Amino acid sequence: MLLVLDTGNTTTAAGIYDGDELIAHWRLSSILRTHDEFGIYFLNLIGTEGFKPSDINGAALASVVPSLDFPITEAIKKYFGLTLLQVKASTVENRMKILCDSPSEVGADRIVNAIAGREKYGSPLIVADYGTAITFDVVSPEGSYMGGAIAPGLNSGISALFSKAAKLPQVGVNIPENVIGRNTETAIQSGILFGNAGLTDRIVDMIRAENGMKDAKVIATGGHAGLMAKISKRIDIVDKWLTLEGLKMIYETVNAD
Repeated sequence: MLLVLDTGNTTTAAGIYDGDELIAHWRLSSILRTHDEFGIYFLNLIGTEGFKPSDINGAALASVVPSLDFPITEAIKKYFGLTLLQVKASTVENRMKILCDSPSEVGADRIVNAIAGREKYGSPLIVADYGTAITFDVVSPEGSYMGGAIAPGLNSGISALFSKAAKLPQVGVNIPENVIGRNTETAIQSGILFGNAGLTDRIVDMIRAENGMKDAKVIATGGHAGLMAKISKRIDIVDKWLTLEGLKMIYETVNAD
């Protein structure tokens, strides 16, 4: 079985694959700092599903938090006896051409999403990932990674308002019944939710027009993908665990070489 980890600034998505089947998955807070903390955490997680460390025979990581890379790598080595595959631009240079000025600066999760999306849905393609940031990643008709756009995520926008405006409360990420909020909470929810749905649709339209890719599918992934798909007019498919599946794909191809 394969342990896959997608470490973001706010949350870490983790999953276990048995062959092609995602048999367990979790979305966790990215707050741990030492390899022992991570190791014990991972052991407890797999234990809740009835698995032992010896059941895991591979591990792969996509991370955008450099400070966590070493403790996670050491945790996998110490507690599972495995060498972790950390996915970077260099890991996939023979699998996807990256048409960016500095490929090494592209977030690992964005590359993983592009590869998984291309393999599952073909190209051209736009992947919208709703996490701490909202990222839009574009795959050309030829299957190359073109780049994309980055915007603040839903929770990031709410937290920014809460921290910078003294009278505005922290609110939950819920779709309000009306665009016109009747109180401060629903007004904020309207601005954040409907505003980001509009952002999604506008960015998608501009990407399609700029590159003549009017038929490019839009795949939504990440924690808020399902929520945004309810109010965006451009999202075609919700694939919540696309990043984890991409890690599995890359791990298999790397180890097959």
